[in-house]
Amino acid sequence: MTDLHLWLRHEVRSTERRTPIVPADARRLVESGVTLTVEESPQRIFPIEEYDAAGCRVAPAASWVSAPEQAVVIGLKELPDRPGELTHRHIYFGHAYKQQPGAEDLLRRFAQGGGVLLDLEYLVDDDGRRLAAFGFWAGYLGAALAVLQHRGKLVAPLTPTSKEELDATLQPAPDDEEFTALVIGALGRSGRGARLAFMAAGVEAATPWDLAETRDLDRPALLAHDVLVNAVLATTPIPPFLREQDLDDPARRLRTLCDVTVDVGSPLNVLPVYDRTTDWTDPVRRLRKEPPLDLIAIDNLPSLLPRESSTDFSAALLPQLLDFATGGPWGRCRDRYHQAARELGIAEAEGEYRHG
Repeated sequence: MTDLHLWLRHEVRSTERRTPIVPADARRLVESGVTLTVEESPQRIFPIEEYDAAGCRVAPAASWVSAPEQAVVIGLKELPDRPGELTHRHIYFGHAYKQQPGAEDLLRRFAQGGGVLLDLEYLVDDDGRRLAAFGFWAGYLGAALAVLQHRGKLVAPLTPTSKEELDATLQPAPDDEEFTALVIGALGRSGRGARLAFMAAGVEAATPWDLAETRDLDRPALLAHDVLVNAVLATTPIPPFLREQDLDDPARRLRTLCDVTVDVGSPLNVLPVYDRTTDWTDPVRRLRKEPPLDLIAIDNLPSLLPRESSTDFSAALLPQLLDFATGGPWGRCRDRYHQAARELGIAEAEGEYRHG
């Protein structure tokens, strides 16, 4: 373990306040013999002084490009466009294996530089279950924002908060009308979070759908709900839950749609009724004027609760970092990267992998 050098990078997205390693877990890594360099980051929820006190090395933001070759760079969201060649091993959510926009360019950057993408979405156990995920908090926030929008109480731009403050805003007022809610993917992490948020908002009977209900989809029943939260991220092609013609169905009661998984641009998208995400500045997009249908599709929802979501994620990731190796879960991440590169015909043609 003493030869592992992790490099926690600054996130280039201004609204990304989360971190995959919180200071308390950074201390445990350092005490185990890991070298941990942490870049300064003005928006990270935990100040750099807490990492310094935990025994981490401190480096300027974006200095990972000149990190030692064997350092493993760790982050959460997208990398900057430069450098064009990526030479390190990178741990983060790459969103590059399902034909998403920009995926081929990203994989080509790794191939040209000899680096490796260790995508956190594919850090799984022997049974294919993800070992570290933000899904619960994505679902919780997705449902919370859907409730606030449906009640006419969502205030933009969105700002990070705490769970206590968020739950206070979810309490129903005496004049709030009751509504029906549906959670698709209700048994997964995101679905569980969504259901708990609806409960916190006083919506006790959110309808839970999962595999059994989506296998033979009842679209009229779906459209009969007022609010829908989608927490299904498909890994194989399945029929879409909503189609363009469904939005114009005269029987549609659905008024608020939150897509937690935000798989826009992917051929596996189960909600192909929109072509761009929403964001903190403009969190809602109106898909239909009459009757109205509002969409929330924000791809970093857990960053609105950065402390809680980071703490949970870091606790789940810590054992995997303490056992960082070329086999096991990290080996599966590496193999998935090589598979994706080969599928695009770029692995052997453009790069030699220095990292296995």
